[in-house]
Amino acid sequence: MIQRGIASFGLDSGHCPPWLFERMVKLGREMMYVLVAEYGPDEFIKRIADPVWFQSLGTVLAFDWNASGLTTILTAALKEAIRGHEADFGIAIAGGKGKTSRKAPDEILRWGERLLLPSAQAENLVYNSKMSAKVDSALVQDGFQLYHHAFFFSRNGAWAVVQQGMNAEAQTARRYHWFSEDVNDLVSDPHSGISSPITIKTVLDMSASKSDRSREISTELVQAGYATLMKDITLLRKYSTRLSQMAKVEIGGDGRPSRQLTLLNLETREFKYHPVVHEDFAKSRYLEKILAKVTDEKPETYERFLATEGVGAKTVRALALVGEIIYGAEPSYEDPARYSFAHGGKDATPYPVDRRTYDRTIMMLGDAVRKTKLPPADKQKALDRLRRA
Repeated sequence: MIQRGIASFGLDSGHCPPWLFERMVKLGREMMYVLVAEYGPDEFIKRIADPVWFQSLGTVLAFDWNASGLTTILTAALKEAIRGHEADFGIAIAGGKGKTSRKAPDEILRWGERLLLPSAQAENLVYNSKMSAKVDSALVQDGFQLYHHAFFFSRNGAWAVVQQGMNAEAQTARRYHWFSEDVNDLVSDPHSGISSPITIKTVLDMSASKSDRSREISTELVQAGYATLMKDITLLRKYSTRLSQMAKVEIGGDGRPSRQLTLLNLETREFKYHPVVHEDFAKSRYLEKILAKVTDEKPETYERFLATEGVGAKTVRALALVGEIIYGAEPSYEDPARYSFAHGGKDATPYPVDRRTYDRTIMMLGDAVRKTKLPPADKQKALDRLRRA
């Protein structure tokens, strides 16, 4: 079972020297040959989605284990390692850092053709790639802006996402992992791991199962129509500056049953802080434009709502707050990154160590290193790095 986890790495502004990158590509290619031959392409994809395994692989390939650059450089090295041999490996890697991340859809389609995937399957992979980026930028509102998106997939259709965001103010990075077999619902607990050096006190996480009711209310709101929704938005605007007061509002004449709604008392201990305190929906004409669009299209599910072009973090936040403050459907405000394999202690303080995952990762990567065709000295260096990880 892949565990969610936190890895400790800070924001790295340096560059990987060419000599190091070349060695990472060489060793990465050798290890991928062994791993794919030994375990198959689907298992390799599964391991990429494991934060512990991914971090350990980067360490074996000689990159600093605690640097944010491990994510971007390791992805680039693996992509270069299989270049021209994708059909042999049965694996393709799309996307990358910055502008390269936006090339992922086209690269997926291109490699889908070369790996002889049915066009419908390739299009579905593109959809999963886009949705994973949208979930981690709009549903998980943790203050980390995505700047890296990589999509790994096999000839058999297994896929993994490794994407990373930065928090420039805190000078830290956070990495999000997805694996196809773990995703039962793209908008509900889809991650196989979220790696971060810090946890955030208040995170609006609309991807959490705890937010199920909030997502349901949001979907109902956009299905109710623009006029009805804007009445609720008006209430949110009116009371966002009067959080200490209780208010009762009659809703009627809009197609829905008239009923009395009570705004939450945000002075209770549960609401020492709330995002609506600093939110100003009154000045956002773009928000109204997007709300008009989604209420016209009336998406049947929350996933389809999120997939709508133009829907982003603010639209998600507005509907979540309407659902919470007016209808009492509280979303999750817990940071989804909870566990640590970098800081875990034997007494489970501050987090428990997942020894089974550690041991399995070390054994698998150690065996792969030994079976490569590298010179003995290079093998020993890689094994030494693994032991120090």
